[in-house]
Amino acid sequence: MTDEQIFHSLSEEQTRQLGYEFASGLSGGDVVSFSGELGAGKTVFIRGICDRLCPEINVSSPSFTIVNVYPTEGFEIYHIDFYRISDESELIDLGIEEYFDPQNIVLIEWGEKGDKFLPENTIKIELSILGESERRVKIKR
Repeated sequence: MTDEQIFHSLSEEQTRQLGYEFASGLSGGDVVSFSGELGAGKTVFIRGICDRLCPEINVSSPSFTIVNVYPTEGFEIYHIDFYRISDESELIDLGIEEYFDPQNIVLIEWGEKGDKFLPENTIKIELSILGESERRVKIKR
């Protein structure tokens, strides 16, 4: 059974706050896949998650590094960006499955590019642009 929630955000700050609130339900082993067009707010939502779980970390999009690691007390957050991935073999070379550790949390932007590699219980978040600063955030568990 899939649980689906839909939220509307009227600003970047509200999107970040949704991420902050969402983070309270995360625990080790969770994988969260984010989808949405450029500028939809994927990184903003992730900044909200990290505001709660590792507030001392400056979160930036890992578009060029592919993976950013944010250490916290007791676990790590892997912030991965599949935007520049053009072929599934790149995910294999990256060792994507090694990141899915029961201790850590994995947050993947453009996760749909690697759907077949994601665990079955991956939480999927789709962000849609509704207006200049208005967004729809759909969370599927």
